[in-house]
Amino acid sequence: MKNPKKLIIITGPSGVGKGTVVKNILKKDKNIWISISATTRKPREGEEHGKDYYFLTKEKFKEMISNEMFLEWAEFAGNYYGTPIDIINEKIQNGYKVILEIEVEGACQVREKLSNIISIFLLPPNKKELEKRIRDRGTDDEKSILQRLERADFEISSSKDFDYVLKNYEIDKTVDEIFKIIS
Repeated sequence: MKNPKKLIIITGPSGVGKGTVVKNILKKDKNIWISISATTRKPREGEEHGKDYYFLTKEKFKEMISNEMFLEWAEFAGNYYGTPIDIINEKIQNGYKVILEIEVEGACQVREKLSNIISIFLLPPNKKELEKRIRDRGTDDEKSILQRLERADFEISSSKDFDYVLKNYEIDKTVDEIFKIIS
């Protein structure tokens, strides 16, 4: 990995608002690029291959794992998620700061491999609000919602291991705080 100072991790439990925060960051700075993750899960309504995720078969994903083509990868809720490394290197070489919006397990893998990065953990205002956000998305069945909430407890306990921990009460304030951190 070349020039890891330009690599920024944004993580937190499912439903904390990572995606919304990152979309707002990208609107404000054209020199920041969001890494597109690969996944084996089915696309949600409106998601596009190559824009939101690289939607792969489990066979293709496992082949990429074998060929060490991921910076990090994890299995979560029955699906694989990972960060293809080639495009990240290319973007950094072309002068971009790269944001990895990834699950906590993947963020920990990246932090173990690379030391010269910025890692930001987003917390929900409280557990009740987190559950509301997950349910309001309308994308998960009850079993998945309960899995995500159970996992959130474990993930939140690891927040102390990250460089910065921010409570995501209000999107605009969270975005402003992140810009202060990465400037």
